[in-house]
Amino acid sequence: MNETEIPSALLRKICQRQDVASALSSLPRPWVFTNGVFDVLHRGHVVYLAQARELGASLIVALNTDASVRRLGKGEDRPLNNATDRAIVMASQQSVGLVTWFDEDTPLQLIGEIRPDILVKGGDYVMETLPETALVQSWGGHAVALPFVSGYSTTGLLQKIRTG
Repeated sequence: MNETEIPSALLRKICQRQDVASALSSLPRPWVFTNGVFDVLHRGHVVYLAQARELGASLIVALNTDASVRRLGKGEDRPLNNATDRAIVMASQQSVGLVTWFDEDTPLQLIGEIRPDILVKGGDYVMETLPETALVQSWGGHAVALPFVSGYSTTGLLQKIRTG
């Protein structure tokens, strides 16, 4: 990342995985945690992030690394934007307090390290079935599924672009 071209206000929000613990000490609680690819940021994402942030004092977003996106099977050309670019775009969001990455297939280990007060996922998840939910509940936190903003998805946008 060429840090000279990126405003310091954005850089302060982007945190390497090994530095998350120290970065968290400056964020007010309760902490809200969410994760995802966020490859092409759209209205659905922005509304979701704002709603997630309203659940607590600080929103922590963990992005899938490029390798973990490819393992998700979203398509051979995904992610369209690399992890650094996605982190910069995510850090630009007023609702986001901290951005980091995870390379595993799920953010379970990172959630255990952060110990957020609230876990947030999109409406397509059944929260009661997720291991992440059980983990967050083990220290007294809770998990929330937020409804999707109908008609907005990166996959849908890509199909629209490809078919004209």
